[in-house]
Order: sequence, then structure tokens, then C-alpha cells
Amino acid sequence: MQKLIVQGGTRLRGKVTISGSKNSSLPILAATLLTKDECIIRQVPDLSDTNYMLQILRELGAEVERASGTMHIKAEKIISDTPYDLVRKMRASICVMGPLTGRLRKAVVSMPGGCVIGDRPVDLHLKGLEYLGAKVQMDGGNIHIEATEPLKGTTMNLSGKFGSTVLGTDNVLMAAVLTKGTTIIEGAAAEPEVEDLANFLIKMGAKIEGAGTTRIVVEGVEELHGAEHTVIPDRIEAGTFLVAGAICGDGVMVRRVNPAHLKTTTDVLLGCGYDVAIADDTVTVMPGNGDLKGFHFTTRPYPGFPTDMQAQFCALACTLQGQLSTARETIFPQRFMHVPELKRMGASIEMEGDTARITGVPQLSGAPVMASDLRASAALVLAALNAKGTTEVHRLYHIDRGYEHLDEKLATLGAVLQRAKE
Repeated sequence: MQKLIVQGGTRLRGKVTISGSKNSSLPILAATLLTKDECIIRQVPDLSDTNYMLQILRELGAEVERASGTMHIKAEKIISDTPYDLVRKMRASICVMGPLTGRLRKAVVSMPGGCVIGDRPVDLHLKGLEYLGAKVQMDGGNIHIEATEPLKGTTMNLSGKFGSTVLGTDNVLMAAVLTKGTTIIEGAAAEPEVEDLANFLIKMGAKIEGAGTTRIVVEGVEELHGAEHTVIPDRIEAGTFLVAGAICGDGVMVRRVNPAHLKTTTDVLLGCGYDVAIADDTVTVMPGNGDLKGFHFTTRPYPGFPTDMQAQFCALACTLQGQLSTARETIFPQRFMHVPELKRMGASIEMEGDTARITGVPQLSGAPVMASDLRASAALVLAALNAKGTTEVHRLYHIDRGYEHLDEKLATLGAVLQRAKE
């Protein structure tokens, strides 16, 4: 167990290079199970989540070699049972279910673990696989999937109570590419990470149209072959550094990004009064020239405001002195566990159902705080950069799940912080 000790009050300036997307890397790594041939995946971030996924692939029988951020994976002979000890640590491990069902026509996957941010069911994943003809049973905390008859393409709708399901879309997409006939996924997730997975599958020989929209059409093929692919930049990491630059920056540039993927983030920053410069693959945030304003947003599926940026913007709102901001969470309504910790640092926040009403204070104060999930932990680090004095962020392993060397990258921008044992 480690903690991060942050000395607040320093200004950030400089450039930071964004890593490959965690939320793209995990399903793309899982998709290598769909072929016996070698696949080469580049720009895979060094995270505990990606390391767990590589361990799962090895346990399933794949050969895995890594050299920095490049992975060589060959899944010539694989088994259908995933190990509970690894699956329980990471919710995204559920995305091996689709490729195992597509290739082996059976899979046994334990109910996954991960961030504790409310109920995150997998019913839509299973519903999609059942539409294709697979039979699903639950036994002892394990999901048993088997197709006794050939899978067949069909039309389905994956919309749920809180919108589309990203990993559910990924799972059905990976199963459908080796399913005979045409599969139409209505209510599909339109996130860039789903489109990135589809682009990799197309390189493997899949026939997919509509990825990046809410309607995806898949024409099944007999088999897939090996391919090479470079993972897209992580839009949530990029957004986190842009918010850091807004909170205490004198000019922070994020490099190797797709600005189109960051539009909701940059739109909110512009609306607050920050200067934002956008180029081909960089975005720079500078302090605003006039009085900064509060903001108001509601989280929505892509291209709406991302739930994965809600906590970071809550931290920003705490620093906008005298300004009222509101953040409404419609994807994971329980995703406000960072609020009590921000209050420990002097934040003024009132909860009204699924909405946080935040009034900016002159300055936050350093305090010991506890990270509850991946994005909440990032928000606490951002708040600590503004706070007077020292902040200790405990349970640092949450950050290491989704940010590649966050502390080292912040240090290159001028932050004063260090890791220490609990």
C-alpha cells in the first residue's frame, strides 16, 4: 500500500505526453483471443489494469511478450475458463467473455471486481450474447456461457437504464465478428474506444460498419488473422491534465491527443473563461484573462460529458472562488464518493440527489484523504495541487489502475509530490 504526499501551492507549466487509452487497450488485448495468429499492439499503457489483462491472457493459454508499450500476443491454443483471482480485481476483465464465446463457443467468467462506484451490472452483456444464440447460466459467482448450436446474427438493442454499455458493446462486437450472418447492434455505445476496438477487428479481417455511432452492423466471417494496431490516446488522462492546468497552471500543453475526443472538456474550460489553444494533436490550457465563471453539466454517454471526468471537474469547481457550479451524474448516480474527501479539504459542496452544488472557496487546505475509486483519486490529487500545505492521498493503487506514472508526469510540470509507504 502506498500513499501520495502532495505539497500544494506550486504552479504547473510545460508539456506532457498522453499515454495510450486504458479503456481501448483492455478490450483490444482481449480481442487477440479471436485469432491463432500473432497480434502486435502498440501504445499499451503500463497500468495495473493492463497488467492484470495480460496475466489473464497468459492464464487462458496465450503467449505474451512485452517490450515497453508494445505487446506481442499469440493465442494459438486457449482455454475457456478465466481465473477468479485475477478477474475479481478488475471489472474490465469481463471483456474476455465476447472473444471466448466467439472463438470457442463457450466461456466461464467470474463476476468481475473493480471500482466500487455503485451497481454496474453485466446483464446487457449477457442479453447480447443470448441474442446471438448462446445460453447463459450463473453458478457460484461464475457466468457460464455455451452455444450448443451455431451462433447466428440478429438485431438487438443494448440500451439500458443509464444509456449504452461500452463493455457490453465491446463483448457483443467481438462475439459477432465470428458469428454467421448479419448482426445489428442498436443502442450501441459510440465512444471512441469502441471505434478503436472496431478498427483493430477490421484490421484482423472483420466486416464492421457504423462503429462510433449508436448503430453497428457486423457481417460475420469464418476466421480472423493477426494484425498490428496502435491504441488511441487516453482522452480521460488528457482531460485530467487539462484540469490540472486550469486549477494551478501557467500554460500546460497535452501532446499526442485527438482534440475531437476532448471537445466536451475543452468546451467547459472555455465556458469558465480559460484560454484553450487547440492544434492537430495538442491542446494547451492557459489562465483566463478575466474573472472565471462556474459551470453546469450533466454526464451523458459519448459525445456527451464523460462520467470519467466528473470528479476532476468537481475538484476544479472547488477552486473557482465565489462561483457556483453544478455537476449532475446520470451514468453512475453513486459516483460522488470524492465529495466527503473534498469537504475534508475545505470544499463547499451540497448534494441534492444526483447533483453536486459546489461553491468555490479562496483556497483548499491540505488534509489526509482516502481515494475510493480511479477518477475520485485523480480528483483528490488535483485538489491537493491547489491546497495550502500538505495533502496525503491514501490508497494510491486506484490511481495506478488507470494513470500511467501520474505522479512522475505531474512532477515534470513542476508539482512537488512523492510516493511513500502507508
